[in-house]
Amino acid sequence: MDHLLYQRFPHLGFASDFRLVGFPKEYLTENHQLLQQAYKAMHDLENGAIANPDENRMVGHYWLRKPDLAPTSDLTEEITHTLNRVKNCATRVKNGELTSPHGSFTDLLVIGIGGSALGPQFVGKALAKPSGDNLDAHFFDNTDPDGMDFTLSRIGKKLSTTLVLVISKSGGTPETRNGMIEAQLAFNKAGLDFNNHAIAVTGEGSKLHLISQQENWLEFFPMWDWVGGRTSETAAVGLLPAALQGFDIDLLLKGAARMDELTRGTDTPKNPAAMLALSWYFLTDGKGAKDMVILPYKDRLELFAKYLQQLIMESLGKEMNLNGELVNQGIAVYGNKGSTDQHAYVQQLREGVPNFFATFIEVLKDRENESIAVDKQGMKSGDYLHGFFLGTRDALLEKGRRSITFTIDQVDAESVGMLIALYERAVGYYASIIGINAYHQPGVEAGKKAAARVLDVRNQVEKWMCSNAEVPVSANELAQNLDIVQQSDWVYKILESLSVNYPQNYIRNPSEIPLEDSFTYQK
Repeated sequence: MDHLLYQRFPHLGFASDFRLVGFPKEYLTENHQLLQQAYKAMHDLENGAIANPDENRMVGHYWLRKPDLAPTSDLTEEITHTLNRVKNCATRVKNGELTSPHGSFTDLLVIGIGGSALGPQFVGKALAKPSGDNLDAHFFDNTDPDGMDFTLSRIGKKLSTTLVLVISKSGGTPETRNGMIEAQLAFNKAGLDFNNHAIAVTGEGSKLHLISQQENWLEFFPMWDWVGGRTSETAAVGLLPAALQGFDIDLLLKGAARMDELTRGTDTPKNPAAMLALSWYFLTDGKGAKDMVILPYKDRLELFAKYLQQLIMESLGKEMNLNGELVNQGIAVYGNKGSTDQHAYVQQLREGVPNFFATFIEVLKDRENESIAVDKQGMKSGDYLHGFFLGTRDALLEKGRRSITFTIDQVDAESVGMLIALYERAVGYYASIIGINAYHQPGVEAGKKAAARVLDVRNQVEKWMCSNAEVPVSANELAQNLDIVQQSDWVYKILESLSVNYPQNYIRNPSEIPLEDSFTYQK
């Protein structure tokens, strides 16, 4: 069966190797019908079926690289028109037609979180080139004030020529909103008009869209409800930052489109996305019994594992299946880069708990320029990297650790687009195989609601402390006073946070038992 499990696709500069997965001899045949159902589900999705019933939404990220697939001519036109506007915006910035009041833009600050940052970060690292006239990218991808301060310090005096992208579908994502407010303050402190530097990427009619119109920002680009954040790299979310950094987004889209075309096929051995999904099904017992370790042997692909964490874990981590049964599905994803992994956690992968399978990403082309010999045998640095890849794979196999290998000729915009499309479709196929909805995320919404409740408690704590200055109170006592006894731990952590961040106002009075410490507010 090995000849079926190794496939080379010369026209794509891509190969897939599933020989080390350990499939039983008749496994593909036994699961033929399961995969045919997955192909049917994918066909329906691409034709506009409601794939996210929670929000009555279609799922159309595949249309982004083949607009003619969209179920209506209006959608086709909208996708094409937006792509042309993205290219035009990047060209105007590069040619000096769209500038800051202080000269041509030199830097790019992307404010977003999750899919609004992970995709652009991955692509930015993978395709980075010497700066030249391309914008240097920076990110606010959290609501950590120290992180934002650090990013601003790296931009430094170039803030006056920094273009800002604020990316949020709803326009109300707290982390992105906070980052925008922090950026506005930084621009104001520097005597700069934020509105002359800002572009919004958001849903039409959203809070952010309205702000961008009212404050006369430079541009607005749409985010559509049929594109999820984790699959938005080939929408304006990912294409605009890429184009502004000088990357060839036509090649990125071409790579994704060509992989889409390949992975629509129903001849399973020749469909690497279907084979990938089937490998996950086999290696994790169809219920996430093992973790997925991503090991790209190329520095440029260092952020691929981080990108895949959201794509895979947010899509597959579900409590209920499509029949409403409790299943607690998901596959944990983590990764490093080769050969750094050799000096990090390969020891455990080889000899520790066998609770994982590995995916190696091999890149054939070492570098653009000529390499030098680094030892007496004439071996070059790239030869060593290749040796460590093959050696690590075999060392794992010797201990029964299974793996998948994908090979690309080189890291460029087209191959990056292929990798993105490959995993997007594999996620869709696997979700169909195990009977879950990959396109909603109720757990994320639950976390947001919990955070909102914490902030409400924080507001109550601050108000009570200000109204009862000089009165020592423990967290348990304050929780009782506020009639929120069940949230006493929140109250304790909030008081602790206040005492560290505002020590002149919130005084901590230590006791022998830290949880019984009292806190006092001083005006």
